[in-house]
Parts: sequence; C-alpha cells; structure tokens
Amino acid sequence: MRPPGGKLFLPFGVKLFISYLVLIIVPIFMFGYIANTILVNSYREQMNTNLTGTLKQIRDNIAYKMEDTQRLSDLLYFDESLPLELMRYEEGWVSYQTTKKLLIPKFRQVTDSSNLRIWMSIYLKNETLPEIYNADPQGTDPLTRGNHWDLYHLNRIQNKPWYADFPPEEYGKTVVWRQVEDDGMFGRISLLRRLVDTRDPMKLETIGFIRISVYLSEIFRSVDAGKIGSGSMLSVSGEGGRRMFASGESGLLLASEPGSKAEFEIGRYTMLEETLPELGWNLAAYVPNSVIEKDTRKVNLLTLIICLLSVGLISIVAYGVSRFFSRRVSKVVSVLQRFQQGDFHKRIHYRGNDEFTIIAGSLNKLGEQTEHLIQEVYVTNLKKKEAELETLQAQINPHFLYNTLSSISRLAKFGQVDKQHQMVMNLAKFYRLSLNEGQTVISIYHEIEQAQAYIDIQQVKYGERMEVHFDIDPQIVKFMTVKLILQPFIENALQHAWRGDRIYIRVVGRMDAGTGSIVFQIIDDGSGMTRERVEELSGSGSGPGAAAAGSGTSQQRKGYGIRNVNDRIKLYFGSDYGVSLYSRPGIGTCVTIRIPVKPRSRGEQRQNGHDHIGRTG
Repeated sequence: MRPPGGKLFLPFGVKLFISYLVLIIVPIFMFGYIANTILVNSYREQMNTNLTGTLKQIRDNIAYKMEDTQRLSDLLYFDESLPLELMRYEEGWVSYQTTKKLLIPKFRQVTDSSNLRIWMSIYLKNETLPEIYNADPQGTDPLTRGNHWDLYHLNRIQNKPWYADFPPEEYGKTVVWRQVEDDGMFGRISLLRRLVDTRDPMKLETIGFIRISVYLSEIFRSVDAGKIGSGSMLSVSGEGGRRMFASGESGLLLASEPGSKAEFEIGRYTMLEETLPELGWNLAAYVPNSVIEKDTRKVNLLTLIICLLSVGLISIVAYGVSRFFSRRVSKVVSVLQRFQQGDFHKRIHYRGNDEFTIIAGSLNKLGEQTEHLIQEVYVTNLKKKEAELETLQAQINPHFLYNTLSSISRLAKFGQVDKQHQMVMNLAKFYRLSLNEGQTVISIYHEIEQAQAYIDIQQVKYGERMEVHFDIDPQIVKFMTVKLILQPFIENALQHAWRGDRIYIRVVGRMDAGTGSIVFQIIDDGSGMTRERVEELSGSGSGPGAAAAGSGTSQQRKGYGIRNVNDRIKLYFGSDYGVSLYSRPGIGTCVTIRIPVKPRSRGEQRQNGHDHIGRTG
C-alpha cells in the first residue's frame, strides 16, 4: 500500500509483529536449536553405550551357561580314576561292578549338578561294559524326559561325519559346540568332547566320547529383545550367517535373513554386534531408530517447552508495551464492525488529545448522522409499504362485493326472498370479519373463519352442487397472516373451474418443517388449465398462482387475483414467500400459498385465546 507521498505504508501492527519476530522468536529458537543439538548428541552417545553394555551382558550370560556346561564335562575329563576303570577289559562280574558302583553314580552326579536341562550321551571304547539307554520312539526328542544320561559303545558314532571331522585332541582344550544328529530338528546344541587316558599327557589315548545336549532356548534364555527396547530384535547367527536363534520383531526376523528381499529395511535400524568366542557365532542386536531417538524426542520436547516459556515471558513484557496502542485500535475496530452489522449506536471515547481522539470523534459523528438518515429512510419506506398494502387490500373488497351483489340481485329478481335474506346476513358477517377493526394482519384462525363466511354466502347460491372441505392443522391457527389470502382463490374456483354441475374444493393448511414455513393449498377438481394458460398467469404479475381463472375476462384483468394476493404476501413477508400454481386440463388445479411462521402479539393472544380449529368439512 502506497500513500500519495510515495513511501511504503506499514500499519503499526505489522511493525510490532516484525519486531517481535526478529528480536524475540528468532534468537530464542536459535539458542534452543544449538542447545538441543548438543543434548541430542550426548543422549545418542549414552544410548549407544547402554545398548553395547546390555549386549555384552547378554554375551557374558551365554558364555557363563556354556562354561557351566563345559564344567560338567570337566568332571569326567579330568577324573584320573575314570580311565583306570574304563580300561579294564574284564567281562562278567567286574564290568557289572564297574558300571554299578562307579559309572552310574558318577554320570548321575554330573547330570544332577546342572542348572540346565541336559541330555548326556557317553560313548565308551570298552565294549565289555554294558550299554545303558532308553529306546525313545523315532522322531521324538529324548531331552523332553528331563535331565538324564545314556551309555553307548563308541562304535555307534565312529562312522558319523561329525565324529570323523572332530579336531585333534589338545589336552584340556579340545571342546566343540555343534548341532549334530537331530539337534537342528529339536532346537538343541551339543557339547562334544573326547574322554582320554590322562595318565600319559603326551599320548592321550581316546577311551570314550562325551556329548551333552541342551536346548538353544536354555543357552540363549538371556537373548531377550525386550531388554533393548520395543520393536527390537536379537539374533544369534552361526556359520554362513544362518540364524540359529532370534528374539524380537517378526517382520525384522525375515529382513535379517541373508539375501532376503526385505534386507533393505535394515536401514531403519541400528545394528550392534558381539562375537560368542566359544561358538564362533555372532550375536547381533537390531534396534529401531525410534528406540534410540526416544530420549532425543524428550530433549526436543523439553527444548521446545523452554523456548515457548521464554517466548511467553518475554511476550508479557511486549504486551505491556503494546497494550496501550492495541486497546485503542480494538475499540476502533469494534465500532467499525458494529457499523458494518448495521448497529450505529456504538460510541467510543478516549482520554487525552492525540490522533485516536480525533478518530473517535469522527466515528461518533459518522454513526450519529448515519443512524439519523437510516431512521428517516426506514420511516418513509414503512409508510410507503403500509400504503401499498392498504391499497392492495382495498382492491379485493370491491371486486368481491360486486359479485355478491349481483347474486343478491338475481335472487331478488326470481323472488327467492329467504335465500336473499340469508345471503345478505352472510355478507354482513363476511364484512364484519373482513374489516377486523382496520387490521391488515390477522390470525390464521380469523382468516379461515372469514373464508368460511364467504363459503356460507356461496352455499346459498349453489346449494349441494358445491362442496368445500377444510383440512387444517390445529397448530397453525395461532400464527398470523395478511388477511384475504384464501377467499380470492375459492372465489376464482367457483367462478371459472366448474366442470359439469358439481365442484369439490379442498383447503389444506399445514406446517412445513423442512422450510420452517406455513403452507396452504386450495385444490379443486374442476376443468383445470393448459400449460400455456398457467405460464401466462405466472408471467402476468409478480408471482404465479390462482385456482382457476376464466378465459372470458379482459386482458387487463387476467391474473388479477393472483397478482393481488401474491403482491400482498411478498410486500409484507418478503420475496421468499408467495403463491405458486399447478394445473392440468380435465383434472383440476392446485394453488400453493407459502407464508412464514409469524407468532401473534401478546394483545392478540389475550384477545383470541379461545381460538381453536380442527379438520372440518
């Protein structure tokens, strides 16, 4: 925006906002960003340290269980008395005593000393000693029987590949963990170790073989992904990267398989690794970045809160500076808004002598002058509207009176004195109701009563050839309407809609909940009108609508009743209301009159508190 001087004009509100942005928000958030970066890096380093420590602890726990199992084998390997007994090749009573008194107690002692569930298989070179074992059904897991041992002859495994590939003996050190036989099927792993004659450390003759089988789940019980965070995974991989054991997110388990199509998803995780020396296997932890970033989000939130609190505190200071100006501007804006809504009563007053005082005086004077002009225009338009309504109202009565007097004249001409008397009395009642103490707007109850008075007049003339039925919702009779909106259409139907010597007219009144208005319908079963005639009547005035208008009237009188009622409704209630028309030749005509729901005043309620109307015929 540029004033006549040519310089760019910025409102003071914009200047305050820019100053606030530059001097408060920008420095605070720059400081917050620097502090946040330092803290986030610190938390990330601490998290990595914690995760590495947890992984080492898991590794040590696995190593402890494996060493504990190896200690069980040490009870047999380093027992110097055991080779002496196993090298006795004497059958019969000697082998029986050796087995019962020495081997069975010693093997039982080993299995009972374990904290894990184990299955120990001893293979002896001395075939004079008996085999002792349970014949488990094929395809079953012997370890399900709990801690136990079996005694076999060495020749059972000498042709097994895993035994043939067993490494050369190194005293006290040659121990191998491997899955052999059906270990892979049942999720086990076995400690494999020779039994040697320790009396000659240089020769180390093989006298047997030890196989101690344990469940991988027992060894890797501490491999629990819950220790490192939700959505994480711990994986133990053997030779060739084949996963031996895993705990954690199932979707990540697939992704961690070598060559897996989902391997690319690993990029969303941080991977930490440890080696299990006893096995040569790899222990890997896959931690979602969300776990690592959990604490950093707390830091981010804390930094944001501190920044917002700082902005809030400084804003209080800024508020004290700008409050004087903002309150004055707010008053001006509120007055202008009230003016925009059409309320010119609002006034403002300022203390002091500055630009705001001048603005306030000018606005007060403008509101006073505008309110005065609106009042003058309103009064003028109101008087004009009332005059137009009275003029239209006055046009209806002479038209109806002329038709009624013509009927009375015909009755007098034919000497029908009783009917003439009755019609005159009904005419007097109609005009008593029509005058209504000079009121233009009456209750719907009185409007229906006035229409009934007109029907009583016509009943004298037409007798049983005319039938009129009222179907009025009692709820609507308490509301207001301009008078004489029903009678002109009943009159038009009786004048122009006859088909034969009988006519049926139905007057319906109801509440339209959809539009929140009141709808009247005057329906006849008369001759109806063509589409062209309906369009002609609809275009001849400010709105459509008549029950049936005859074609024998002059061009100037076409649609007179329609225009009159429609104009009066629109003049008083607005352009959303009025009269519409539907007709078909040989079937009849339906006039629809729509008016708003206008409650009566308190005075009218007291005066007409007894009004009630039902559905009459």
